[in-house]
Amino acid sequence: MINLTIDGIKTTVPEGSTILEAAAGIGIDIPTLCYHPDQTVTANCRICVCEVEGNHLLQPACSQPVSEGMNVKTRSPRVIEARRTILELILSHHPQDCLTCIRNKNCELQDLAEEYLIRDLPFEAKTRGLEKDTSTPSLFRDNDKCILCRRCIEACNVIQTVGALGIEKRGHESMVVPTLGGTLADSPCVMCGQCVHACPVGAIGEVENIDKLLAAIADPDKIVVTQIAPAVRLALGEEIGMETGALDMEVFVAGLRQVGFDYVLHTNFTADLTIMEEGSELLQRLAEGGTLPMFTSCSPGWVVFCETFFPDLLDHLSSCKSPQQMFGALVKTYWAEKMEIDPSRIVSVSIMPCIAKKFEAQRPEMNASGYRDVDIVLTTREVGKLLRMTGLDFGQLAPAKFDSWMGSYTGAGVIFGATGGVMEAALRTVYEIVTKRELENLNFEFARGFDGIKHAEIDLDGTVVKVAIAHSLAHARTLMEQVRAGECPYHFIEVMACPGGCIGGGGQPYTKANAKRIERIKAIYLEDEKMALRKSHDNPEVKILYEEFLHEPLGHKSHELLHTHYKAKPKKAL
Repeated sequence: MINLTIDGIKTTVPEGSTILEAAAGIGIDIPTLCYHPDQTVTANCRICVCEVEGNHLLQPACSQPVSEGMNVKTRSPRVIEARRTILELILSHHPQDCLTCIRNKNCELQDLAEEYLIRDLPFEAKTRGLEKDTSTPSLFRDNDKCILCRRCIEACNVIQTVGALGIEKRGHESMVVPTLGGTLADSPCVMCGQCVHACPVGAIGEVENIDKLLAAIADPDKIVVTQIAPAVRLALGEEIGMETGALDMEVFVAGLRQVGFDYVLHTNFTADLTIMEEGSELLQRLAEGGTLPMFTSCSPGWVVFCETFFPDLLDHLSSCKSPQQMFGALVKTYWAEKMEIDPSRIVSVSIMPCIAKKFEAQRPEMNASGYRDVDIVLTTREVGKLLRMTGLDFGQLAPAKFDSWMGSYTGAGVIFGATGGVMEAALRTVYEIVTKRELENLNFEFARGFDGIKHAEIDLDGTVVKVAIAHSLAHARTLMEQVRAGECPYHFIEVMACPGGCIGGGGQPYTKANAKRIERIKAIYLEDEKMALRKSHDNPEVKILYEEFLHEPLGHKSHELLHTHYKAKPKKAL
C-alpha cells in the first residue's frame, strides 16, 4: 500500500494505482478526455495534468503511478491555467456548432469548456474543412470534430478486432481515418457503434431517422406500427432523467401512443418466436448431422463480422432472421391480415438499442413480406430525443397495454437483451422439448455475468450438448478461429457483437463504463423473474401464430418469412 497526499487529503492506495484512481477514491474529480475506464491508458490529451511536488513538469494523472509520500495538487492556479490552455487549443481546431451537433448537451468537451469557463479563444480558430462521411446507413463520421483521443480506435481494433479505423499522418496533421482508404463503407466496419460510445464528442454518431418518423405520423394514409426491443426500456429511463430500469413498460406504451404511434407491439414477441425457430433448427442439425457448431444470428453487427472476416464459415450461422426482421416480415403479412389493414399503408418502425439494425433493415433480402420488412429504425437515444421533444410527462400518463397478436411475450424474450440471454432462453425451450419434462429451475446461471466467453455442458436425456456464449467481437473471433482450425468443441454458440449484449448496443444512452452495462443486465433479469410466463413456447400469441399461420417451426411459410441467407462481403473489405 502507498501513502500519499492529494489536495491536502491523506490517502492510502494499492501500489500500482494512478493519481487519477487515488483521487477518485477520496472524491476528487480530475477531468479527462482521452481516458476511458475500460481501455488502455494513452495520456494523449493531457487535460488531467496535476502538480506533483518535486517534478518541474505537470504530470498526467491518468498514467502517473503513485509513490510513497507523494504530494499532489489537482486544483492549483497553475493546473487550472494549463487545463484551460489545453481546452482552448482543442477548441481552436473544433467547429463551433454545438447547437446543431448530435452531442449537444451530452458532450464531454462541451462540459469541460463550460466547467473551465472558456469564453474566448486566444488562438486562431481554424478547422480542417473536411467533409462528413455519410457512406453507411448506420453511422456518420465528422472528422472536423475529432480531438484525436483515439478512443474509437481502441474500441474498434482491440475490443471488437474489426480494424475499421486507424491514424493517418503525424503530429498536428494526424487524422483518424477508415482503414483501406476511402469511406467507412469501404472499410471492414460492421456498424456495431461501439466507436460512438467511445467518442467523447460528435465526431462519430448514428444516422438519425426521427424526421422520417414524424413525416409518417403526419401522413393520414399511413398506419405507424412500432416494435420495442427488450433492452430499450431498461436504458430509456437514463435518457429522460430516470434510474436504469425505472421506466414502467406500460407507461412507455402510453407515451408512444401520445407521440403518434397507431399500434405498439413488442420485439420480445418475435424473440420468443426466434427461440422456437432457432431451437428447432439446432435440434434438426443435431439429429441430421447438420453444420455444427451453430451460431446465433440475431446480432446484425456479428453477422456482418462473419461475412467480412469468416465468409468460409457462414454455413455455421443459424438461418433465422433477427427478431427485428421476423417482426417486420410478420407485421405486413400475418398481423396485417388479422387486423384487416392493407400492408402497403403500414410503416413498420423498430425501436432498437443497436445502430447496426439500421443497416440490417436495408439489406436487400429483407423484403420477404413483399414490402420492405422494416421501414424505419430508431435507437434508444433517438427515442429519448423524441420524448424530450414532445415534452411528455410520464408521471401523468396512465399505463396502457400492448396491442394484440404480436404484443405478448415471456421472460425468455426479455433476457434476449443481455449477453447469455439468447442461450438461456433457448435452453429453457430445447430442454423441455427434448425431455418432455418441465425445468425445476429456469435460471441457467452459467449463462449470466460479464465474462467474455462462458461455456457449459447440458444433458438432454443422455445427449450432451456443449454450448458457449461470447460477447464483443474479439471474443467471437477467438471462437471462430477455433472453428476454422477444427478445434471447436461446441455444438451451439451465442454471440452478441456488443459488450454486455444488446444492453450495451451502439444505440443505447452514452456510457463510457462497463459498470453501467452490468447494472442494466441486473435489471433485465429482475424483469424476467417477475414475468408470469418465462418460456418462449408458453407464449399464447406465438401458439396462435403457429396454429393459424405458420403451422410448424421450420415449415414452408416459416422459411419463406423468418429465415434468410448470408453472403461474403466484397474482398476490398477483407
